[in-house]
Amino acid sequence: MESLIVRPEIAIDQFLPIFVESTLVLVFGVAYAAVITLSKMGYFSKKWMPVGYLFWALQTYFLYDFAIMIQSNHFTIKVLMVTMLAYLFIPHLYYYLITAGDARYEDADEIIEETK
Repeated sequence: MESLIVRPEIAIDQFLPIFVESTLVLVFGVAYAAVITLSKMGYFSKKWMPVGYLFWALQTYFLYDFAIMIQSNHFTIKVLMVTMLAYLFIPHLYYYLITAGDARYEDADEIIEETK
């Protein structure tokens, strides 16, 4: 016997707000990652980092509101919010891995040049 998942229908008048909110989740997510990463790399001033965190907060809000609008269950909403907390640290981890890799291979390049 097949199991069937019954989901509530999305009202036609809710389609545009749902589409706009899901688009804003993507836009604010890209803006957060870009501003934080570029600030840490030195392309932007460190003063821009609070703006990046504002983008993260807006992304989290719109993701929560989007989940409510499509009538997600409570477990799914909790998983989404935990994922957003993890996403808060991903650009920092990315920057750390890039700088650690650069430092590791810069030392190796110096050793190779010294032996030649």
